Amino acid sequence: MLSRIGLSIRRWRRRFSRSEWIASLLGLSTSGRQPHAPGLILIQIDGLAYPELLKALARGRMPFLKRLIRKEHYRLEHMYPGVPSTTPAVQAELFYGVRQAVPAFGFLVHETQKLGRMYDPEVAALVEKRINTQQRDPLLRGGSCYLSLFRAGTKTGEAHFCPADQGWGPALRSASPLTICILLLTNFWSLIRTGALIVVELILSLVDCIRGLMQGQNFIKELMFIPTRVGITILTREFSTMGAKVDISRGLPIIYVNLLGYDEQSHRRGPRSAFAHWVLKGIDDAIARIWRAAHTSDRRHYDVWIFSDHGQEQTRPYEELYGRSLGDALSEVLSGLSKPPRIEPGHSNRGVQLERARLFGSEWMDKDVLEQDPEQSDGKTPLALTALGPLAMLYNLDLNDISREDVARLIVEKAHVPLVIYRVDPSSPSSPVHGWWRHGPVRLPEDGRKLMGDEHPYPDQAIADMISLCSHPDAGDFMMYGWCSGEEQPLTFAMENGSHGAAGPNETHAFALMPEDIQPPDPRLGYWRPQDLRSAARAYLRGARPMKLDEHSAPEKTLRIMTYNVHSCRGVDGTLSPQRIARVIARYRPDIVALQELDVMRERSGGLDQAERLARLLAMDVHFQPAINLNEERYGDAILTHLPVKLIKKGILPGPQKGKGRLFNPAADEPRGAVWVEIEHNGNKIQIINTHLGLSRAERLRQVDALLGPEWLSNPRCKGERVLLGDFNALPNSAECKRLGGYLHDAQEQAPRHTPKGTFLKVRIDHIFLSAGIAVKKVRIPRTALTRQASDHLPLIVDIEVPFRHRSQ
Repeated sequence: MLSRIGLSIRRWRRRFSRSEWIASLLGLSTSGRQPHAPGLILIQIDGLAYPELLKALARGRMPFLKRLIRKEHYRLEHMYPGVPSTTPAVQAELFYGVRQAVPAFGFLVHETQKLGRMYDPEVAALVEKRINTQQRDPLLRGGSCYLSLFRAGTKTGEAHFCPADQGWGPALRSASPLTICILLLTNFWSLIRTGALIVVELILSLVDCIRGLMQGQNFIKELMFIPTRVGITILTREFSTMGAKVDISRGLPIIYVNLLGYDEQSHRRGPRSAFAHWVLKGIDDAIARIWRAAHTSDRRHYDVWIFSDHGQEQTRPYEELYGRSLGDALSEVLSGLSKPPRIEPGHSNRGVQLERARLFGSEWMDKDVLEQDPEQSDGKTPLALTALGPLAMLYNLDLNDISREDVARLIVEKAHVPLVIYRVDPSSPSSPVHGWWRHGPVRLPEDGRKLMGDEHPYPDQAIADMISLCSHPDAGDFMMYGWCSGEEQPLTFAMENGSHGAAGPNETHAFALMPEDIQPPDPRLGYWRPQDLRSAARAYLRGARPMKLDEHSAPEKTLRIMTYNVHSCRGVDGTLSPQRIARVIARYRPDIVALQELDVMRERSGGLDQAERLARLLAMDVHFQPAINLNEERYGDAILTHLPVKLIKKGILPGPQKGKGRLFNPAADEPRGAVWVEIEHNGNKIQIINTHLGLSRAERLRQVDALLGPEWLSNPRCKGERVLLGDFNALPNSAECKRLGGYLHDAQEQAPRHTPKGTFLKVRIDHIFLSAGIAVKKVRIPRTALTRQASDHLPLIVDIEVPFRHRSQ
């Protein structure tokens, strides 16, 4: 009855869903309703380092993410983005599995010998074309993306705010005036909310502008940052959030959203600044709205993964420190060569001034195009410098018999660049990589640890990537880094206070916030890479991966037991999904699982063997006891475990007396059974009995007497520690539970610092009873979005400690 009411409410909510209306009015395609099929939403918080996320969580800036960790059983993981630590490099690795697709955000394009930036549509398209020639399978095929530099397999019109696509622009332009009016009316509250946020952000931007001017910042730069800040922190965030919710209502299999606000504020004010952390509150709210939409979808079973593509360093601009740009400094330093190229400080011979631009114009980037006079070039490629963030690259320098080591030494000693590395022979990818820093020459990888220092979280990985980057076809002949060990504060070659793109300890320390049952491809590493995230996403979307519960990190003598009435794997939303039940179990990584109400080959649940399916998904052994056995259709209880197990007994318990318990509830005729196995753990043999008792009090009392009798708990074979668990359909103060309490102890009442909680409509009818020698360490009854949907019961999870007993010889 309650399930039918809940399903009716969900249907009516869907009919009045704004997201459903938008999709319908704009004629956007939808996938067929597949509520059991997996869907994935990838949310990227651009530029947020792992240490800064911890600070934001501690300061209450991101309450929803904190709730995911505390209540929804998400796990905060480290992630190494690689070098260069830039968004396009991470996106290429995530979407296509290609590492170091670009050497930096801005670089000299090998094919055209022109300087380009990754937000230029032609450059982004060229890089993606290179990747596609390797026949890579794009991750976002059939899905959508917001604020991505690559289309990554999305169809035309599904890449929003991206260099190469117009998103829903054509659909909006072709919509009738009536359609536009209806869209505005149905989304009136969202528009009011967005407008209010814009006003608030404008006020904060003006305050920030005044502070910047008081600190001596340039007036024009401060003024230009106001519309940029509003556009990035409010408009793109709100439009991307609304768009993602529409795509969820359409049932797209995978959706990628990049939230840029923190990264943009960090570039301007620094990653530790109050304004940058203030933006995280809005990002947290946007994630909460997307997450709630995902968990109320009836088209797919969506999962939400949250990660950052890199961190940021709190940097000091090179120009601010030395009073000139890196291009000017190199022009002077390189004039000491025997036959120096003619380089004019600050601009090229063509009169191209330093270009300062970024998406929406907010990141002040120095990009010097330094060329020889065309008449004197003799067909040679132009000398060029790209200087973006803490990584600069010098191209096509005519050495004129000067050694590369001398050039690197001059750049470090005269131009005050912390570290310069190069290949001894640029024409050979296997040539050794040497360099220079303030202490003299270095060789890689031999001196890598010295350059990275003890504070770096990934020194070996970063050095390996720096060596590999020297061989990139678009990399410079000399790679100049604004940070190495011993520098008080990293340098950036742009006019910004926060920076990334190189190998610093914070910029290479990203995070991944994942559901606990999603394991990295190689847990031994202790961190993720974007390629690992791609592999996990592909495995999740295939929906058939074992969840390897034997890898949980409980102490050896601790045993985790779960009892769970799974309601034939049909959730309160009406969705039949053994995969969802498996995810609930996997999220808590129990050693032993007692399940009730499983269907095996029943027509009502699609003819699936649910016991076998769950065991395969969880990589566990299973013993199933059918309480109902009609032809090929069966229904009953099971025990699953990854520990050594032996079946002792399974059978039917006494039913109600004739003529009683049938008048008002036909389900009272349902037979009830039990299954008994012996588990070996840490030198002990533990007896586990799973049962599901009847609906009437008299029937339950007969069944309890049977369980306490010589066929079950009083059986001579039932020696040692004993656990009786399942759905007893009885409250703790009932005669049935009191009778059991004379022989066994209720785990919820024995647990330290635990208040007993209900598992079905907030009442306690699922129980775990333990023999006297077993100590209860912890009890959990997770009431999360997933557990509230997956079944009408909540799982009961108990960590126990069994004393070691020597077996007699």
